[in-house]
Amino acid sequence: MAQDSSQSGLLMKILNKVEYAGNKLPQPVTLFVILIFLVLIISWLAGVLNVSATHPGTLEEIRAINLLSADQLRHIFVNMTTTFTSFPPLGMVLVVMLGIGVAERTGLIAVGLRAFVSWMPPWLITIALVTAGQLSSIAADAGYVVLIPLGAAIFWGMGRHPLAGLAAAFAGVSGGFGANIIITALDPLLAGFTEPAAQILDPAYTVDPTANWWIMAAMVPVTSLAGWYVTERIVEPRLGKYEDTEGLIKEDDSLKPEEKRGLAAAVITVVAALGVVAYMSIPSDGILRGDDGSIRPLLDSIVPLMMIIFILPGIVYGLVTKTIKSDKDAAKMTADSMASMGGYIVLAFVAAQFVAFFNWSNLGIITAISGAGALQAIGLTGIPLLVAFVLVASFINLIIGSASAKWAIMAPIFVPMLMIMGYSPELTQAAYRIGDSYTNILTPLLPYFPLIITFAQKYAKDAGIGTIIALMLPFAIFIALVRIPVLIVWMLAGLPLGPDAPMYYVP
Repeated sequence: MAQDSSQSGLLMKILNKVEYAGNKLPQPVTLFVILIFLVLIISWLAGVLNVSATHPGTLEEIRAINLLSADQLRHIFVNMTTTFTSFPPLGMVLVVMLGIGVAERTGLIAVGLRAFVSWMPPWLITIALVTAGQLSSIAADAGYVVLIPLGAAIFWGMGRHPLAGLAAAFAGVSGGFGANIIITALDPLLAGFTEPAAQILDPAYTVDPTANWWIMAAMVPVTSLAGWYVTERIVEPRLGKYEDTEGLIKEDDSLKPEEKRGLAAAVITVVAALGVVAYMSIPSDGILRGDDGSIRPLLDSIVPLMMIIFILPGIVYGLVTKTIKSDKDAAKMTADSMASMGGYIVLAFVAAQFVAFFNWSNLGIITAISGAGALQAIGLTGIPLLVAFVLVASFINLIIGSASAKWAIMAPIFVPMLMIMGYSPELTQAAYRIGDSYTNILTPLLPYFPLIITFAQKYAKDAGIGTIIALMLPFAIFIALVRIPVLIVWMLAGLPLGPDAPMYYVP
């Protein structure tokens, strides 16, 4: 592929530095183990030095706790199991994945993505690809393994450059990460880290899985438009006309009759399930309404409702398409789904200990108070402060790929720090999610990056890391240029980030 040599050389230099730095980082589980030992050592040193800070709300003096003292070590060992089992993200994510796992393993999610794209008219195909990529976050892996190669195949079948279709789908799946019009497994996962971080400062504070629903839904159309513009006006013209030198044979991506029947049955099931939820939550005396008429019971039920809304259509689709022949098949799918979460469970164990140790040591609240004071001293507040935080998150995203791993480290510091400055945990989480998106497509440390290169090499054998970076850099820039302004507009307008999710924190 023809590329400007100076641009390619610069990109490769940047890439090599990022790859070198990233390769120096340990695997996430190891990283948390290292952080645990660092917290233990720092807490001992801070305790010896009598490090403290004054709580700005209560004026109480907060002292660092030495976790290596006999009492604290006893506390750590006695509570290690319950620290893990009571870790907020653990139960929420596993419950949601019971439903998503069935929908994914029956083939419903993959067929749904194919149908969404294939039913679009040709002039809408680019924006449909980017949109479908964002919506695929209901089952993160499905977007990477199904939609990205599908995007390349669709463009090739239309006589357009397949790498442009691959790039558009990749931009939606990974660059548009986190945005969706519905609640996904990512929402309770991040809220589960945000809540204990907020409780460092305010023990009674709760963060709902719906905390960023509305602002993340608003990100979908603007990201789709940005992806459409970059594909049609920048990437595709740069690639030029595709010359098929690989002797490719067009694959049939059309839906089979049984897939269409299964998809129709699944849609009807979803509509029926949502109707039941509406019946239980819209009337003031509904089952999912509080005694005072509030929707708090509905919000508290989001996680099990998500599981049900995924598992029911998944089972119906499986029965229609014969991917489920008996209850044993459905049970095996849920078991397989849990088995696939083994890596996450191990990560959750060490992350839970780290978060707990950080809280028990008082290092989190002392760091937050000191950091907030420093930010106030230099006058960095409001929109500039939140934009700076987005940029910090996007830089860290280049070297730590896991959204939960990054947030487990960042939340205990930044959430209480910004709460002290008057910003809600929900706002800090939303800013983090914006930063944790558009740089995904620029880092070879993304676990799926080698897979993307493999997909590209089907159409261009010489495609490599530099090829993908050159393709995706314009998408990263434009997605940042539309997502950050949405956050700014949200803040200026004082809009709620989600149901019962405030912009500002009032002690």
